[in-house]
Amino acid sequence: MTIINDPEFGEVIVRKNPLSRNVRFSVSPSGRLQMSVPKHTSDFLVKRFLKINRELVKAKIPLSNPETQRARDAKKKILMKKAKEYLPYRLEYYAKLYGYSYYKCRLSHAATRWGSCSSNRTISLNIGLMQVPEKLRDYVIIHELAHLNHLDHSSAFWAEVAEHDPRYKEHRRKLKDFSPGV
Repeated sequence: MTIINDPEFGEVIVRKNPLSRNVRFSVSPSGRLQMSVPKHTSDFLVKRFLKINRELVKAKIPLSNPETQRARDAKKKILMKKAKEYLPYRLEYYAKLYGYSYYKCRLSHAATRWGSCSSNRTISLNIGLMQVPEKLRDYVIIHELAHLNHLDHSSAFWAEVAEHDPRYKEHRRKLKDFSPGV
């Protein structure tokens, strides 16, 4: 993946795909223009293709303002720094407190999930948790730790969550007032 700066589109994400035979445009999750190009396409050709197809791209692809992209990127950087300093330690605190054992902690910036727990015992936490009250962050951490014993949302799972967070229903409801996307 490379990034090309364009005066009109801002940062353009270029992904070289060994299976691709054509150039395709899309919008990345961050709202940027994204190009998928054949593996051996030079940056010169990418820029030329972008220049030739500028009007078509503007007409077909709904893009964010480059200034908005930069502000969002800056916010994401700040949240990632705060999350790295806080979330792994908070996860470790609750894991030790309640006797859980996980493989590793991963930080993400998914648009729709606060957290997840994989079958290989990796817990992913969204950096957007740094924007919600601490009680709600703790609820998500406890929720994901409970998934280490129950990889579903069975009644046994919810009983385990309730054991560590008796107000989990209230916390779950309040969490819906926030969005995990950054």
